[in-house]
Amino acid sequence: MKRIFLLIVTNMAVMVVLSIAASVLGVNRYLAANGINYGQLLGFAAIMGFGGAFISLLMSKTMAKFSTGAQVITTPGNSTEYWLMETVGRQAKAAGIGMPEVAIYEGEPNAFATGASKNNSLVAVSTGLLQSMSKDEAEAVLAHEVSHVANGDMVTMTLIQGVMNTFVFFLSRVVGFMIDSFLRRGDDRSGPGIGYSISVVVLDILFGVLAGIIVAWFSRQREFRADAGSAKLEGGPRKMISALQRLGGLHPEPLPSNMASLGIAGKGGVMSLFATHPSIEERIAALQSQR
Repeated sequence: MKRIFLLIVTNMAVMVVLSIAASVLGVNRYLAANGINYGQLLGFAAIMGFGGAFISLLMSKTMAKFSTGAQVITTPGNSTEYWLMETVGRQAKAAGIGMPEVAIYEGEPNAFATGASKNNSLVAVSTGLLQSMSKDEAEAVLAHEVSHVANGDMVTMTLIQGVMNTFVFFLSRVVGFMIDSFLRRGDDRSGPGIGYSISVVVLDILFGVLAGIIVAWFSRQREFRADAGSAKLEGGPRKMISALQRLGGLHPEPLPSNMASLGIAGKGGVMSLFATHPSIEERIAALQSQR
């Protein structure tokens, strides 16, 4: 499923690396050395925030293949591969996008789509899904993934993540400077103290978690849109409803943690605020309302 984007782990990993680099190079201390320059800080935060998000976007196809072991079909070697290529090609043409790379990977029922643009994407499906679903159901899943690509979800989610990253970087340093100033009141030494460095690390994590909740909410909305897109490409919601009902009974194995937001199915429950997918029941109800 196209939920953008190595939404959490890959993006957060890049942000951690960039933040560490900023600390090692002395950028953090420089930004607060003579008080906070809000314009300068916001500009640097935007570079860091969007830089991390777009690096993750550019890495998305490579990371997806590496994480799942997906094998791209170059020349169909059997009837299943031929059917996959033909189906995705037909759907991509109907959706007005370039032909995605099509891949198969070993695993329990799931599928995903990713890529940096509508004309540079990857649609992958697991062997478990192909074995457990009818062709109609599998076609609906593929149409869902193609719809993610056609909707530009990876880029949209990257922009949202970039905005969130920017404000996490910006606010953590503003609040960290305020905390450090309070702790050092009456201290004549110039430049930020240890309180600033510790506060920034803690606030990066705290604000990052809050930002993740917002990004996950957007992700869930795009799942509804992709389900609707599948219904449009396949001539009605029947196939997608059947596919979701099948998934609900299969309890599909989740994708690797850095790709959880990309799969056709994901977890909710106690951690529903962080869920990148709505529940199967909610998705089916939304499709049934279209009838």
